[in-house]
Amino acid sequence: MRTTGTTQTVAKPEPGDSATIISYHGTEPENALIPGHTTESGGVKVIAALFRGLVSYDPVDATPTNAVAASITTDDSRVFTITLKNGWTFHDGSPVTASSFVDAWNHTAYGPNGMQASGFLSHIDGFDEVNASDSAVSELSGLVVIDEHTFVVTLKEPFAEFPVTLGCSAFFPLPRVFFEDRAAFEAHPVGNGAFRFVSREPERNIVLHRYEDYAGDDRPRIGGIEFRVYASLEDAYHDVVADRLDYLDVTPFWALEGDRYLRDLPNRTHDRTYLGIQTISFPLGDSRYADPRVRQAISMAIDRVTLIDRIFQGHQVPADGLVPPAVSGRLAGQGGELCSYSPERARELFEASGFEGDIELTSNVDSPNQPWMEEVCASISAVLNVSCRFVAIRTLGEFRRRLNAGEITAVFRSGWIADYPSIENFLSPMYRTGASDNVGGYSNPEVDSLLSSADAAPTRQEAWEGYQEAERVILRDMPTVPIWYQSTLSAWSTRLRHVQPNPFRELDVYSVTVADSEQVPV
Repeated sequence: MRTTGTTQTVAKPEPGDSATIISYHGTEPENALIPGHTTESGGVKVIAALFRGLVSYDPVDATPTNAVAASITTDDSRVFTITLKNGWTFHDGSPVTASSFVDAWNHTAYGPNGMQASGFLSHIDGFDEVNASDSAVSELSGLVVIDEHTFVVTLKEPFAEFPVTLGCSAFFPLPRVFFEDRAAFEAHPVGNGAFRFVSREPERNIVLHRYEDYAGDDRPRIGGIEFRVYASLEDAYHDVVADRLDYLDVTPFWALEGDRYLRDLPNRTHDRTYLGIQTISFPLGDSRYADPRVRQAISMAIDRVTLIDRIFQGHQVPADGLVPPAVSGRLAGQGGELCSYSPERARELFEASGFEGDIELTSNVDSPNQPWMEEVCASISAVLNVSCRFVAIRTLGEFRRRLNAGEITAVFRSGWIADYPSIENFLSPMYRTGASDNVGGYSNPEVDSLLSSADAAPTRQEAWEGYQEAERVILRDMPTVPIWYQSTLSAWSTRLRHVQPNPFRELDVYSVTVADSEQVPV
C-alpha cells in the first residue's frame, strides 16, 4: 500500500453543520434504494451509509465485528441464535427489532418479489421453496423470532462462513413503513444507519444527512454526504483537482501517466489494493460462445502485463484466478496457463473451435472502462486474427438493466467487489446455477455440488479446500475471464482529513473529517 496523504489536526464539526457535508463521486443506482434489491456499486455505496447490519467490517482489513448484533452464537454452524443490542432505531424513530431483520430477509428471499440479492439468503432453510418464481410460501422456515431482540436462523446445511456474510447489504433490516407503503419508502428510504435520506434527483445526486440518534459506536464526524452522479470520470477528476468535489474512489487511467496525479493532487491521493477483481464474461446464451475453447482462447489472447503497464502504469496485479489476494481461503495460481498470455495455444484453440463472426466487448462508460477494454480488444484481434470492437453503454444503471434483462449479446465487463471477505463470495454469487449475479447464465452441476459440499464443511479450513476445487473447475470452463486484481487510486479535496479508503473501494465515512475553514490546506 502506498499513501501520499498527510495527517492534519482538524476542528470537530458541530452536529448538523452544513459546512461538513462532503461531496462524493457516484454512479446512478440501478434501482430504488432497497438493500435486498441493490447489488451494483453505485447503489451499494449509498445503502452502506443509510443502513447498518448485524456486523460491520473494519475499514483497514475487513475484519468482521458485531454492529447491531450483541451476539451471534452457534454450536454446529447450522443453527445460529442472534441477539440484538438495545437502542437501535430507524430514521423514522421506530425501533430496530428481530422482526425488522426477519421480515426483510423473507421479503428478499420471496421469489415473486424479484429481489436481485435474494441469492445471498440461499443457505437459510426453506429458501428453495420461498424463492420459486410462483411460490405461495412467503416466509423462510429457517427464521424464527424469539422475542423483540432475539431470532434464530436455521440453515439447510452447516455453513461456517455464515456470520462473516451478515455485514452484506442483503442482510440489512427494513422498517415497517417499507411493508406498509413501499412507494413512500422508495421515494424516501428509511434506514437505521449513520446517515438519513434527504433527497434524490436521478442522474444528478443523492443527499444524506447525519442521523443524530444513530446507535453505533462509530458515529461519523461529518454532517452528511452528497453522492454526485457524473456522466464522465474525467469531469469528476477535474472537479476534485479544483476542489469542487470532495472524494473520488478511482482516478482516470490517464492521470497515472508520468505520475500526473502527484502534480495535480499533491498529498491528496491514496493507492491501495482492495477485495476486488476485474473480469469479462460471456453471454452463454449465444451459441458462438458455447464452446469452452473459444472462451479459453480469448483468455490466453489477453496480454495482461502489457495492458496493466500501458493503461495503469503498473498500478494493477495480473489475475491468476478468480479470488484476489488477502481473501480468506484464496489459493494462488489457480488459473495456470488459462490465465497467462499464451498466443500460440490461444490461436490453436480458437481455430479448432470454428468460431465465426466478429467479437464485441461492452461496458458502461460512466466509470473508466473504455480504455482498458479497447486494449483487451486490440490484444484479442492481434492474437486471434478476428475483428474485435468495443461498444459503449452510457451509464452503469443502463448497463445493469440490460444485463439483467438478457439484452446484451456481447462479451461484457463483470468485475466483482467483495460483499464480505471470503473466497465463497467470489464464487457462489456468480457461478452457482441461477445465482443472483450469474447474469451470463453459467451452469455446471459439478460446480454446484462442489460449492454445496464446501458450504457444509465442518470447519472454515476444510470449506476453503472445497471452494478451491470449485474454482479450478470454473476456470476450466472459463465463463468469466480474470484480468487483474483491483487496486485503486482515490483522491480528495484539500478540505478532507483522516481519509481511509476501505477494502471494498469505498471511503470510510465514519472516520473522515473536514478541516476547519480557517485552516490553510497543505
